[in-house]
Amino acid sequence: MWKRAISLIVVLSCFAAASASAQSVVPDSTPAISPAKPGLFDRVISSQKKNEEALDVYERLERLEVRKNGSDAAPASVRIARVIPSGTGMDRIPVGPHGQPTDPAAYRADLARLEKALALLVNNNRSQRDAVEKFAKKKKERNDLIDATRNAFLFTFVAREPRADRMLSKYRMEPNPAFKPTTRFTSIYTKVRGFVWVDEQAEELARIKGEVTEDISVGLFLGKIYRGSHFMQERYEVVPGLWLASFSQYDFDGRKLFSGFSVHERTFYTNYRYIGPPKEALVAVRKELGLADLGKPASAAGDR
Repeated sequence: MWKRAISLIVVLSCFAAASASAQSVVPDSTPAISPAKPGLFDRVISSQKKNEEALDVYERLERLEVRKNGSDAAPASVRIARVIPSGTGMDRIPVGPHGQPTDPAAYRADLARLEKALALLVNNNRSQRDAVEKFAKKKKERNDLIDATRNAFLFTFVAREPRADRMLSKYRMEPNPAFKPTTRFTSIYTKVRGFVWVDEQAEELARIKGEVTEDISVGLFLGKIYRGSHFMQERYEVVPGLWLASFSQYDFDGRKLFSGFSVHERTFYTNYRYIGPPKEALVAVRKELGLADLGKPASAAGDR
């Protein structure tokens, strides 16, 4: 039950990434109130899909702060991980604050397990086929969610706001009463409202902040995420032309069976680095394992 609740939160996270696409379509009977350039939101959609695809070939550093209450100044726990695309998901290897191993032996063992999984995948081993199919299904579901947001919301221009040296356009986001959900996941969109900020110069989604307006049933109705739960995400250009999350926050309260739960998490994303699809990632991981074996810098390893 708990895992299913977390899965729903992940779906809402997907929504945070996908929401820019919702801005492109409103009913013909409802004029858009927006100073946006013609075709802007279609281009934002295209960029957002490209950004989401990049997560499959970019590794990153994640700092996850867990709080007992959303208002707590200090986190109850902090977990830092190097997150590496595995071809069938994301592999998380615990590291220290600066991305360096705190336990070299454990770090190397984790890296070796990733190397083995990548090798099986690259060699099209039968044992990985189910995982590949499941990952492809998840990607399709993610794209379906993005497509569904095209009609799920109505957006109203609110103001222009500065962020550092950039100017963002802020839009109010509200459920479109004409939208008809086709799946349990897309029905979530009827119970969410909030604001989005678009960097119109870059034609990219820069920020989203949302609130759950009605209880959301999860786990075959054995649990709920309560109304009033919040989420937000900030996105920046990490390399030229690629905008990815730099920070996300989830403050969710709910019930599983007969007991309540709370999720108060803040995640910081840094050190994005291209590692490539499985074949390229395998080469990079094997190179790193080789250096670990030698205990020498890269220049020395090149003399082998």
